[in-house]
Amino acid sequence: MIKDVIDLHTHTIASGHAYCTMLEMARAGADKNLEMLAITEHGPSMRGTCTDMYFQNLKVAPRERFGITVLYGVELNIMDTDGTVDLPNELLPAMDVCIASMHIPCYAPRSLEENTSACINAMKNPYVNVLGHPDDPRYPIDLRAIVEAAKENHVMLEMNNSSLAPTSFRKATEEGYLKFLELCKEYDQPVLMGSDAHIDIDVGNHRYVAPIIEKADFPEHLIMNSSVERIKPYLNYYKR
Repeated sequence: MIKDVIDLHTHTIASGHAYCTMLEMARAGADKNLEMLAITEHGPSMRGTCTDMYFQNLKVAPRERFGITVLYGVELNIMDTDGTVDLPNELLPAMDVCIASMHIPCYAPRSLEENTSACINAMKNPYVNVLGHPDDPRYPIDLRAIVEAAKENHVMLEMNNSSLAPTSFRKATEEGYLKFLELCKEYDQPVLMGSDAHIDIDVGNHRYVAPIIEKADFPEHLIMNSSVERIKPYLNYYKR
């Protein structure tokens, strides 16, 4: 069984389309025996989410609650093929965790080459720690090029649990993830399971991605959810 003590992709009511508070999400993480939780609100280009001011003031939030480490960051929106993200670079060093993702309201799907360039260029940003849900078939990408770029730029690649849920609009597939994991094994590239929780009951929920990792016989040292010490070098919070 995979050791699973970290969830770095969650949202609160501040994102505008999630349903719990920071405190409720942290309590849920503690109740599920997590050791580390990150709250990563959507960047300001997403409808209904936080302004820059919200992210500027995250310094006031305590980094330990209910006996677990709680980090605060952002799920940045990739805006164009240059990998532009929707917070200014002067704010990014203060984010404990930065996930960069493509979302329909902010980046319309383009060709495989354009989508791949957008992801690779976003990963070149030194403050981006995770490429979020690179599993969305609406955004075709060159998986080998993405894995190579993630390895080169010391960025984790997310296996997004929400993408595999029966109700998901991203419609990720087991077949796609198995191919993705084979490439990650080939390049010794770390992956991160992310719940993408928008409500407290989904904190730490990796029920759809964990069996695929086990089926792929993926090496534990590349599963970043299994060790706080192993994941620290990948996070802005521990690089300051």
